[in-house]
Amino acid sequence: MKNTTVNSPRSRGRPRAFDRSAALAIAGETFWQLGYEGASIAELTAAMGITPQSLYAAFTSKADLYREALDWYQSEVGAFAAAALEKEDVVAAFKQLLMEAAKQFCRPDRPRGCMISMAVLTCARDNDAIADMVAREREATMKALHDRIEQGISQGQLSTDTNAMALARFIGAIIQGMSVQARDGASAKDLEAVAQLAIEQITRFRAQSATD
Repeated sequence: MKNTTVNSPRSRGRPRAFDRSAALAIAGETFWQLGYEGASIAELTAAMGITPQSLYAAFTSKADLYREALDWYQSEVGAFAAAALEKEDVVAAFKQLLMEAAKQFCRPDRPRGCMISMAVLTCARDNDAIADMVAREREATMKALHDRIEQGISQGQLSTDTNAMALARFIGAIIQGMSVQARDGASAKDLEAVAQLAIEQITRFRAQSATD
């Protein structure tokens, strides 16, 4: 009699014993708290609950994991910024951006400040490529601020003599400063007061026709 039992083929490769998305979020918060150079492989794997071999199998390298962590931050944590800039009125957009930043930077359930603003400001030469990548992220944010201001000018919401780049850098500097102060212990209330002063300055650029 022939044996008709069919053995199920073995799946190739060893299945991952962890949730990749959850592990990425944990890695993101670890990098956010400790920085790229400060977060060692040992600290990352301990936080993620995996072995170094699993980390490299899933993410290839520490640098690639960091790149994915930045993407995670932008889409999951920093999404409030893009949402604010979509508001129809430009001054209202920046008010929402600054006030929400004050709250987000001081949330008790997350590391303080902004991961992008404070990431890799200084580093060893071996990590110059990472520093350049983060600088491009910050430059993209600056471009988004500049483009929103230009849009406000073209729509008659801001005065035509507004220096769009200078105003964008002013807003960017306020956000970066708020991030550092949050990390140093400033409260959400403290930062909201700073944001209010910045909003008052931005309002000065509103076109006269927009206030009539």
